[in-house]
Amino acid sequence: MEGQGPRAAMVAVVGRTNSGKSTLVNRLVGEKVSIVSGMEQTTRNRIRAILTEPRGQLVFLDTPGAHKAENELGALMNKMARGAGQGADALAVVFDGAAPVRLEDEGWMARAAFSEAPALFVLNKADAAGFDPAPFRAAWARLCAEKGVAREIPWLEVSAETGAGCEALVGRLFALAPACAALPFPEDIVSDFPRKLAIADIIREKLIRRLFQEVPHQLGVRVERIDERPDGSWEIFATLLVNRPSQKGMVIGNKGRTLRAMRRAAEPEIAEAYGLPGCKILPFVRVEPNWFKNHFILKELGYKE
Repeated sequence: MEGQGPRAAMVAVVGRTNSGKSTLVNRLVGEKVSIVSGMEQTTRNRIRAILTEPRGQLVFLDTPGAHKAENELGALMNKMARGAGQGADALAVVFDGAAPVRLEDEGWMARAAFSEAPALFVLNKADAAGFDPAPFRAAWARLCAEKGVAREIPWLEVSAETGAGCEALVGRLFALAPACAALPFPEDIVSDFPRKLAIADIIREKLIRRLFQEVPHQLGVRVERIDERPDGSWEIFATLLVNRPSQKGMVIGNKGRTLRAMRRAAEPEIAEAYGLPGCKILPFVRVEPNWFKNHFILKELGYKE
């Protein structure tokens, strides 16, 4: 690519929920941009993660995975997932190569088959026991035969956990990227995600890891304000929204232990991310029945334009 100038591309990272998209995006840009957990439907916003290097710039769009929607929040997440490839320069379809092929995987194969943008199939979790590319390749062959698809899409095997295969993936994406006169984002940022929303995501991630299965999908976090102290530290006032009174006790924990554990995990991460000498989270847990159906709350949390 010498003599061609820098290259830049918007890369939509898509696939079914819990296929490892956020872990992969974090690995590719070299910093934590998207929150990660072993639970499905963790990512709720469309997050742009930016990789800048001598070859140019790749802007990864990390989106929620498609799933069965049970409320307006779920419907919004699915809408973001389905529209992820619109306007993108390339499509990276991520599969969990250590799990069976699911209907959602085949759906993303079909979307890639008829997408105008160039696409790559990324078989993630190559380091995991049970990793097997064969069923995915077979599903793609069946789809091509049934739909009369002649398009060839490259397959890459990667491990977002270890980084294996990720440099090859980045190289492929730069090869697909068009040349540009100027990079679309400043060279010193890794995400343009708003500060309050990014901090809210970190807080939610730490809580998800300590809560029971039924609470995380009914948990919302809103950062109300950030007070910058004279010593350079921050005080972060956050409201934690739950759906039922019984969930309030779970989020607080016995004698406040869950909230304290969240603060111990989240505060150093936020301080490091923003170059602070320290920060203090001041959480307030509020019961808001059916908050995930409330248009105004969803807009405040950044889930609606």
